[in-house]
Amino acid sequence: MKGSAPSATAQQKFECPACGAEARWDPSKKALVCPFCGTVSPASLQTRGPDTVIVEHDLVAALREIPDSKRGWQTEKVAVQCRSCRAISVFSPERVGQRCEFCGSTELVPYDQIKAAFTPESLLPFAVGESRARDLIHAWYRRQWLAPNALKRRALTDTVRGLYLPYWTFDAKSHAEWTAESGRYYYVTVNGKQERRVEWSPASGGLDHQFDDELVPASAGVSSALLRGIEPFPTMSLVPYDPGYLAGWTVERYQIDLVAAAARSREQMDAELRGLCGEDVPGDTYRDLRVESEYRDQTFKHILVPVWLLTYTYGARVYQVAANGVTGRMAGQRPWSWIKITLLVIVALILLSLYLLKSN
Repeated sequence: MKGSAPSATAQQKFECPACGAEARWDPSKKALVCPFCGTVSPASLQTRGPDTVIVEHDLVAALREIPDSKRGWQTEKVAVQCRSCRAISVFSPERVGQRCEFCGSTELVPYDQIKAAFTPESLLPFAVGESRARDLIHAWYRRQWLAPNALKRRALTDTVRGLYLPYWTFDAKSHAEWTAESGRYYYVTVNGKQERRVEWSPASGGLDHQFDDELVPASAGVSSALLRGIEPFPTMSLVPYDPGYLAGWTVERYQIDLVAAAARSREQMDAELRGLCGEDVPGDTYRDLRVESEYRDQTFKHILVPVWLLTYTYGARVYQVAANGVTGRMAGQRPWSWIKITLLVIVALILLSLYLLKSN
């Protein structure tokens, strides 16, 4: 879908009408709420309706040049970069950041952008509230049976932070032509035993496939592997960008630019197309699969997605646990208890030995 960029409203404020503090988007009330006095702001934010147009851009044209009109946050923001994990956090100037929201480091320095960030033109508002996120993380801790026992006690003390993370999405229509050797199994008897053989024959074909909202994370503060664990994000529920949704929240500036993200997206699409072509090869197995693909009508958009993040230190390492701020899907990193793993291996070996003794 095509559309025009939203008009910028410089230094827009979202103040509580009662006490003047900065209001914050509340997922449970679906409104801007003052975190101090609880007053619900009368401000109206953009929502998704039947006529909503989520802006997408021609990828080829954008790779040539991104105009300055597509840059900026439409409200006053300050940015700092963590010297430890290199994440760039963006938040309202009234908020004083003492620690990095991603790794907990206190080594934050002002970040001067050469150019303002490419404007996110759509986003997913938080739907999972903090209490629900904390319950999900507590449950995740309890499921880590092979982690050290001390880890579970952290669920009661660690701080859970809500963040908006940057993503790129890509659409494309594709056509692929493939060739391969198709293999069919057959069996022969050798010395009284059945052996499987393969009869190879040439095969070829073609297919069309449409990619819709292929996600490429652009975060440096959260690992791609961890984010893959909490995907997908329901992009069909995107709303037009409104700075009110970001009021009171920390936003990470994208650190994988459009060029790098487009290259990653193409790698993902190529891999998916190869898998689809492999499924089309007739027979029982195949080898020497070769795929020639072409893409057209390529579009992209820059979006923000909500994530609840918990960062903790165990020993000398930093670990993260994340929850999808829309669906609640969980993923996390944790240390291993080698004592538990050793005991588990011993038990498995004992059971295997008993089974072999009974079999004999």
